[in-house]
Amino acid sequence: MNILPGNMRFGAGQPVKRLEDQRLLTGKGQFIDDKPEEGALWLHVLRSPHAHAKIVSIDTKAAAAMADVEAVYTGADLVAEDIGTLPTLLVFPRPDGSPMTVPPRRLLAHEIVRFAGEPVAAVVAKSRVAALSAAEAIAIEYKVLPSVVDPVAATKPGAPVVWAEAPDNIVAAMSYGDAAAVEAAFAKAAHVVSLDLVSQRLAPSAMEPRSTIAEVEKKTGRLMLHVQSQTPGSTRDILAEAVLKRPKESVRVLVGDIGGGFGQKTSLYPEDGIVAYAAVKLNRKVRWRGDRSDEFLGGTHGRDLTSTAELALDAKGRAQAYRVRSVGGTGAYVSGTGALIPLVLGPFVQTGVYDLPLVHYETKAVMTHTAPVGAYRGAGRPEAVFIVERLMDAAARQIGMDPRAIRKVNYVKPAQMPYTNAVGQVYDSGAFAHMLERASKLADWDGFAARKKAAKKKGLFYGRGLTSYIEWTGGTVHTEKVSLHATAEGRVILNSGTQAMGQGLQTSFSQMVAAALGIPIDKIDVVQGDTDLAIGFGSVGSRSLFVGGTAAVVSASDLIAKAREKASHMLEASIEDIEYRDGSLTVVGTDKRIGLFEIAKKETGGRLSVDSEGQVDGPTWPNGTHICEVEVDPQTGVSRVVRYTTVDDVGVAINPMLVTGQVHGGVAQGIGQALYEGVAYDAEGQLLTASYQDYCIPRADDIPPIQVTLDGSAPCRTNPLGAKGCGESGAIGGPPCITNGVMDALSELGIKSITTPLSPLKVWQAIQEAKAARG
Repeated sequence: MNILPGNMRFGAGQPVKRLEDQRLLTGKGQFIDDKPEEGALWLHVLRSPHAHAKIVSIDTKAAAAMADVEAVYTGADLVAEDIGTLPTLLVFPRPDGSPMTVPPRRLLAHEIVRFAGEPVAAVVAKSRVAALSAAEAIAIEYKVLPSVVDPVAATKPGAPVVWAEAPDNIVAAMSYGDAAAVEAAFAKAAHVVSLDLVSQRLAPSAMEPRSTIAEVEKKTGRLMLHVQSQTPGSTRDILAEAVLKRPKESVRVLVGDIGGGFGQKTSLYPEDGIVAYAAVKLNRKVRWRGDRSDEFLGGTHGRDLTSTAELALDAKGRAQAYRVRSVGGTGAYVSGTGALIPLVLGPFVQTGVYDLPLVHYETKAVMTHTAPVGAYRGAGRPEAVFIVERLMDAAARQIGMDPRAIRKVNYVKPAQMPYTNAVGQVYDSGAFAHMLERASKLADWDGFAARKKAAKKKGLFYGRGLTSYIEWTGGTVHTEKVSLHATAEGRVILNSGTQAMGQGLQTSFSQMVAAALGIPIDKIDVVQGDTDLAIGFGSVGSRSLFVGGTAAVVSASDLIAKAREKASHMLEASIEDIEYRDGSLTVVGTDKRIGLFEIAKKETGGRLSVDSEGQVDGPTWPNGTHICEVEVDPQTGVSRVVRYTTVDDVGVAINPMLVTGQVHGGVAQGIGQALYEGVAYDAEGQLLTASYQDYCIPRADDIPPIQVTLDGSAPCRTNPLGAKGCGESGAIGGPPCITNGVMDALSELGIKSITTPLSPLKVWQAIQEAKAARG
């Protein structure tokens, strides 16, 4: 971990207004589709209509002969030219201990298609309309094969096989804990609670669909790729080395504004690769813009975890053992994180904020004939926290305990910090009971009964949901490099390999550098999304500020140190006698001084520059308590969240306003997961939810007022800022909180569990069945 000067300022706790908003809200953002066409060719992707089929033949002659068509490509064409496949992490064992094996993910399918929507051919033409028209002229003969879309069904004997080398469809499996010890604890437990739970497949819904432009720079012959990517550096490396098989220095990736990422826009997609290939092949600028249907069909989805979870407890509600068996769907191809999410990232936090040392987890990653699953806000942690929080509420109800009391009995205590959980992850800080107490007061816990009584008079069921969550943030790469430049023009430029996609990084990084250097914030320029200027791990896992922000502050400290050294020579004084303050360097006790930007003027190129590296000791563990209240209309089954209160521990909040916004957005997505959203395929693998007419997301009037309180009483101990990640917390605490609220409202009917999303039809049916069972 970097050690910063004790008097170092980094703008913590300042609700600086978003600097990005002036241009973004006035239509001056620089998104890919804002770039002028300038004679670019358009590419259209033809997708498979079948979930599983053999490609018998492809006839592209008619399409290639159409007016304005420049080229038509098939999977066979790319194989013939030795175009590579998209890599994944082949690091896990299969259940029998053999190495993990997955089908190769090609830019265009070759011989076999494995999900409806898989790219099969690409047409390049002088206009988007011409490319689309030509694609309709491609004649493809398919031999349709059986398909399977449910991960649990895919593991059954006789299920259709996605990849012949994994005949059971199991990509990999992981086990944690002591099965025998857990079984013994269950055998003598006073109470056993069991739930079958599903974190359903979700479709990320960014405002801006994916799009790509590629061209070969005439002067240098380098390939320029304009793309939406949260990880520009790895996107460059995969395109260059894995796909096109050329030196990575010959490719420059450029990322402008991104209209939302949520993890889906991580790494390289087949469409990006085929656009780049076409640009190189034709030596022309080529562009592609996805429609919303392209996102539903060809973009990665999220979640898709089916679990059976059990908790063994003593008579006082103290958990004795915890057992979870899960099946995580990967889709037809395994994305870079597709197996990692259910096998590792979920188990990291599956015990939540509770002291549960005796566990047994068994998790399988399973292929189906569906779109690939990848990172989506939280990536494994929402699924894991959903399991333990649903169990805690069910246990409290079964035993007859207050849901707060059962949690307090089982919380990890502050005195246990640093705490090593059941899978070896170390929580560095946290005060979980304190968070619960604050949230209870802010949510007016004691006034709930009166609100429930008032709802009952209106014919409504009324429930309260509670969740204590914890989140693993920071990713697995704990360093980030930046460069910082003071210029002769009086500007300070920060080049960072992290990537903004709506989080407000321009604002937070600017305020930190401005405070550290003591100069006005309007003199700071933050430059991201250019692999020629900065290569980093990018923005995933809520690491941007935790690691990237650390690097920014370190760079300011390094710049001051370099400026002091330069000033000591210019002012003919010992470096120890040079004092830096607010952009000026002074010889202590004299009036001799020189400005930071004056020094820059004397440097070669008119810049005083430093290259710096931020380093942290490990991940961060943001946590908190969410409490909501929910109305359920028994006549329609409609559930509505009417109150929502959170207390969130993000350590030191650099910009509380930005953090609050992140929590709001995450909770909104949590409401979507709990009540509305769900990807659905039919038995033949056809996507039934391929537009917003069929895939429901929450609207503004579905979101209640959200009262967010940030608690900084337990600063992070693994980075010098004391800050914890915050971007995914709302999406982790939200789904179980809201689901617990609906289940609480329905508990008087004896309803214990409904799979999410808790749609009006599901809730209404459960109510009717419960009433019928009561006679």
